[in-house]
Amino acid sequence: MKKFTKVLAILMVITMTACLFASCGANTGKEKSDSITITEGKLVMATNASFPPYEFVGDDGEFAGIDVEIAGLIAEKLGLELEIVDTEFGSIIGGVQGGKYDIGMAGMTVTEERKKSVNFSDSYATGVQAIIVPEGSDITSFDDFFNEDGSVKDIKIGVQQDTTGDIYVSDTVENGGVGADHVIQYKTGNDAVQALVAGKVNAVIIDNEPAKSYVASNEGLTILDAVYTEEHYAIAVNLDNAALLEAINNALAELTQEGKIAEVVGKYISD
Repeated sequence: MKKFTKVLAILMVITMTACLFASCGANTGKEKSDSITITEGKLVMATNASFPPYEFVGDDGEFAGIDVEIAGLIAEKLGLELEIVDTEFGSIIGGVQGGKYDIGMAGMTVTEERKKSVNFSDSYATGVQAIIVPEGSDITSFDDFFNEDGSVKDIKIGVQQDTTGDIYVSDTVENGGVGADHVIQYKTGNDAVQALVAGKVNAVIIDNEPAKSYVASNEGLTILDAVYTEEHYAIAVNLDNAALLEAINNALAELTQEGKIAEVVGKYISD
């Protein structure tokens, strides 16, 4: 009886060890990826599909853009099917943090505040915050938001809610913003731009590439030459899912080495 118990214990140890190695194996491949995503066989991506050229809905009704294509390539590397959920930008971090989505990709800038809630992958793109104004506006740079004594003029700036443009410009003057009292938040960048067209705000601050798309689609608007801020885009992952973060970073490294990241970015953004 003792001999049988000893053999059974050995078999249990062997089985547990095999299971451990099966769950902690390579960071790419379908078996590994299935074990570190919310839904087996899928990579669920939260985005806000009103941010061209990073994510938008094409004329065919399908999701398109830089983030969409890069996420698709990552999913392919991991042997997963990409599932995209279009939601409000401000709900993406919370959704990833709460386990509703595997990843968040929406031209997401890495900030210290966001890093308290989620982990970020290696950066796959860089962006800048641009200022859109009506053609002929007296505003020619960020400095024109202020009076000679340093106080903020009687102006309103439109932003997409919870974006870095919103965060930065809503901050105090001492921290490089104009103060929340001078900022109007909108659910989408397009809503902010339409408010500018209608004369409800004096300027819009938003990422440069979407700014180009909005200006091209709305006559009478222009982008100021001066850049407001520069930043890095990355993929948001749950703080507790280190395995998925590592797998994504490995996939990004491979895609970068293969030249596929540059190819996707170049497809949508020309120098």
